[in-house]
Amino acid sequence: MTVTEETTPISHYERIGGAAAVKAAVELFYDKVLADPELAGYFTAVNMSEQRRHLALMLAVVLGGPNEYAGRGLAEAHQPLNIPVAHYAKVGEHLTATLSELGVPGDVIADVQVVLGRVQDQVVSTGNA
Repeated sequence: MTVTEETTPISHYERIGGAAAVKAAVELFYDKVLADPELAGYFTAVNMSEQRRHLALMLAVVLGGPNEYAGRGLAEAHQPLNIPVAHYAKVGEHLTATLSELGVPGDVIADVQVVLGRVQDQVVSTGNA
């Protein structure tokens, strides 16, 4: 082991298994969201294969993996949907449950929850924050 390997912290992305783990999380997450009658309606006119790809790229960044996301910003994509806080919270619950189900360590889940808190104002419709 070199000095660099000893001092470079491993990213959450690497800790959970990289791209394959992120893809598995996104698949299970959207299975949960699409089965939720309060949330499924947001996705009726959405290309879900593209949606899953976008979330996988964004989640990789959140977890400290490669930044290959080149889509719209969170506010641009979500503000027109008029998402209330309650629905945002449900999405966060589904993501947390998904990560827990897949055995993601608690500290990684906690960091993802911090990011969800930071971006809430970009996703929730104005006046609902």
